[in-house]
Amino acid sequence: MSKQPFEQKDQVDEEASRIIALEAKRQEECINLIASENFASKAVLRALGSVFTNKYSEGYPGKRYYAGNQFVDEVESLAIKRAKELFGAEHVNVQPYSGSPGNAEIYYALLQPGDKVMALDLAQGGHLTHGSPVNFSGRTYNFIHYGVDRKTERIDYEKLRETALREKPKMIVSGFTAYPREVDFKGFAEIAREAGAISMADISHIAGLIVGGVHQSPFPYTDVVMTTTHKSLRGPRGAMIMCKQEFAERIDKAVFPGMQGGPHDNVIAAKAVAFYEAMQPAFKEYARQIVRNANALAEELKENGFRLVSGGTDTHLMLVDLTSKNIAGKPAQLALEKANIITNRNRIPYDKRSPFNPSGLRLGTPAMTTRGMKEPEMRKIAGFISRVIANADDDSKLSDIKEEVIELAREFPMYADV
Repeated sequence: MSKQPFEQKDQVDEEASRIIALEAKRQEECINLIASENFASKAVLRALGSVFTNKYSEGYPGKRYYAGNQFVDEVESLAIKRAKELFGAEHVNVQPYSGSPGNAEIYYALLQPGDKVMALDLAQGGHLTHGSPVNFSGRTYNFIHYGVDRKTERIDYEKLRETALREKPKMIVSGFTAYPREVDFKGFAEIAREAGAISMADISHIAGLIVGGVHQSPFPYTDVVMTTTHKSLRGPRGAMIMCKQEFAERIDKAVFPGMQGGPHDNVIAAKAVAFYEAMQPAFKEYARQIVRNANALAEELKENGFRLVSGGTDTHLMLVDLTSKNIAGKPAQLALEKANIITNRNRIPYDKRSPFNPSGLRLGTPAMTTRGMKEPEMRKIAGFISRVIANADDDSKLSDIKEEVIELAREFPMYADV
């Protein structure tokens, strides 16, 4: 008679199962335009739910503090090898739990509290961890924020250079969360070198575009790079740090034991799977389609009378200025959600409105490109958005649009058999 493991085999958590099923249904029936979200493959999901969940592995491959890590070492080494190949990085650490800890670990490794850092203002497209006064970064380091030009709504690199030479920061951060134009990483790195600063890039949003060859890479110019793995890279929720070899030891010590304990081995296994997927030829076409879709959505929105920050997009995202539509970002987001179109409200450059109810919406195309949508669907979605905004206070019309949205979404199933 075989022994049984000590678990409750006959009991099903119906409450949690019900909620998971409802979320799966919501994802299948919505048009997801949140620029920072995507759909992981079933292979990535399987790795996330694998037996690597059960293991503790403080340390690094070949240097662990627990026994039984031979296969953890193997899968982490595989993820590192693939990341190096994808990005052309000299050194990679795949253990960071997420983007904010990843940025914190870079600062911890290369800065002292009070050091001066330059980064894009949160209100103009930066990130909380790029020196917002309500965030640890702004409270620990002396951030000098640059912005975009009022007229062009783009970064003025000459003005950036002048500020850097005047302020002499220890680090200059590039890479953003709500800037729709291509980033000149080479230009940033040259300015940093001239100012005697470390160049850092946060490529969380555009990592997949870089791998796909449709956006300039930060390598070999940039000293240290952080990216999440779940946005346009289409992997599990997590992050990694890549850097030049001269910074490798300091970065690794900052991650462990500096700020983290045991890594999430199941997530690292899923990162390895996602990197494999990103190495396939089809991923380059996927990245190209993301940008084509963004341009199609942007152009159709303009045809429908919407103003876009900077006039359009070079990437996967765009910022829609709702001022001329006589609606603010929060009610627009809520109305769109009633029609099963998922977006996020966002400040526009030099916004006079509150961050809680700003003037804009941020839209992105990676998630629906993963589902297989192309330019015709983007133009249809722009029409849905226009109709929702025009009827934001009419629940009956929003309900009618919702039925059309669900019908379109169901034509592009993602997890129908999960």
